[in-house]
Amino acid sequence: MSAPLRCAVLDDFQRAATTLADWSPVTGRGVEVVTYDDHLHDEDELAARLAGFDIVVTLRERVPFPASLLERLPRLRLLVASGMRNSVIDHAAARRAGVTVCGTASSSTPPVELTWALLLGLARGLVTENTALREGGPWQQTVGADLHGRTLGLLGLGKTGSRVARIGLAFGMRVTAWSANLTKERADAEGAALAPSKEALLADSDFVSVHLALGDRTRGLIGAAELELMRPTAYLVNTSRAAIVDQDALLDALRAGRIAGAGLDVFDTEPLPPDHPLRTAPRLLATPHLGYVTRANYATYYGEAVEDVLAFLDGAPVRVLGGA
Repeated sequence: MSAPLRCAVLDDFQRAATTLADWSPVTGRGVEVVTYDDHLHDEDELAARLAGFDIVVTLRERVPFPASLLERLPRLRLLVASGMRNSVIDHAAARRAGVTVCGTASSSTPPVELTWALLLGLARGLVTENTALREGGPWQQTVGADLHGRTLGLLGLGKTGSRVARIGLAFGMRVTAWSANLTKERADAEGAALAPSKEALLADSDFVSVHLALGDRTRGLIGAAELELMRPTAYLVNTSRAAIVDQDALLDALRAGRIAGAGLDVFDTEPLPPDHPLRTAPRLLATPHLGYVTRANYATYYGEAVEDVLAFLDGAPVRVLGGA
């Protein structure tokens, strides 16, 4: 008699996986579902945890699945990742190991909304003022930065960047955009001016927001030299990928006051270690990678993860990634 199938759901920090989706069709097929609300960085620990599972559901790109890990999971047959693109899964290694990789839909609306939460929070000093009000501190100690009439520079004008642009226009901002392949026609269609260069955008913007995919051309795109180009009154927001902005260079710029502030939702190491210098950096408003974390998006992720598992069990996988 064969052992029952087992499914691990990783990094369920909010314990939302089984409350925002109905897993009974999966468990009804005899599959044991186990959720984990912690994160393991160490590959040895991760391999030991997952050794007894046939199916793994991983959230976004939190957990890398390189060949070295996949080779240590001979029982694994299905890997479900939220979203339809995942750069930390070695798809070729998965194929060699006989592991099917499937994805789910993902909305770009939540990261757009969080981008504006960070930008507005920075502009109006909300954390500083709220903390002072609650703790009996000074009554008014910051002078807010205006949005109307100011320039919003967008690095990337794709699905997320274009939505951020429309909101900037609604605030009465002048919106400029740049990316390596952005055309004037595309920028015009979104009501944005095409910046002549990355450097020009950084020098001319009051607020800069990053909305690029991570790749060879964008890794380290914003470093010390680029941050030097920004105005001392300007703000930088990154809800895209941490590696696009040099973390150490940004930390130096914040400490030296070379820019007015930064809003971050992504980090080189996640979860951010308790003693990491970004946790106490001045002029920084940071959130623990909440860009996609909303009820509707999670309901989609886990609801479609259930569909992926059922389709795999039926021998007809759906939303297959990486040609697996």
